[in-house]
Amino acid sequence: MADERWTPADVDLVTPNTARIYDYLLGGKDNYAADREVAEQLLAVIPEARAAARENHAFIGRAVRYLAREGVRQFIDIGSKLPARGNVHEVAAQVAPDSTVVFADGDPVVLAHARALLARTRRAAFVPCDPKRPEAVADDPEVRALIDFERPVAVVLDRVLHFIPDAAEAAAALRRLHDALAPGSHLVFTHITQEPEPESGGDVGRVFKPTSGHFWGRGRAEILEIVSCFDLVEPGLTFTPLWRPDGPGSAHPERAFTLAGVGRRR
Repeated sequence: MADERWTPADVDLVTPNTARIYDYLLGGKDNYAADREVAEQLLAVIPEARAAARENHAFIGRAVRYLAREGVRQFIDIGSKLPARGNVHEVAAQVAPDSTVVFADGDPVVLAHARALLARTRRAAFVPCDPKRPEAVADDPEVRALIDFERPVAVVLDRVLHFIPDAAEAAAALRRLHDALAPGSHLVFTHITQEPEPESGGDVGRVFKPTSGHFWGRGRAEILEIVSCFDLVEPGLTFTPLWRPDGPGSAHPERAFTLAGVGRRR
């Protein structure tokens, strides 16, 4: 059956798209046959991929709530991906209705959907950007019209850093971002890791080869080096289910295949 949902103009529906694959894993409807095919191949290699996506999304929600309760009122979500229930601006508003949120992404599908979603709120906006250059967002005039960089800002880099192939380049980008932020600002990040099952890395890489993005799973030490310009709050760098869980947590948190943390600007 042909896909009948609304599709933005000039969108490639043939090439599998990482944002739409993630949407499928979360149970969303903004995905197409090519995306679902890759997602099912991924599930054949990593059966926990769907649960891992949910754990990742839940971590972002917990981190945003934590920072809003700590007094942060400005958020920039870089590489924001397709809208899902519990977006950053929705979670922040539950704690602090006066929060301002900027979403930034370079994907035309994300751009179209986000602008349609955010048309209903005046405290959130979307700007196009290259997620692999997160520091550039601080220079965007539209961002600066909404965000006061003299005050603390929380920057969310969800599933972004592992798409930067060179670890030194990723670390340098974060240092530039760090320097653009006021003291008391924070970084929320996730990063795919192959630590629990390194032998599956080649299979996952082959699954994602036809997609719009290629990622590099890294180990704990390398990820810590990338984010070293920020001071990690407790519990430090950990698998997503273990970061301040709301309940008893997962019996096998390493099967989330994603390390995450929240860092404070010095």
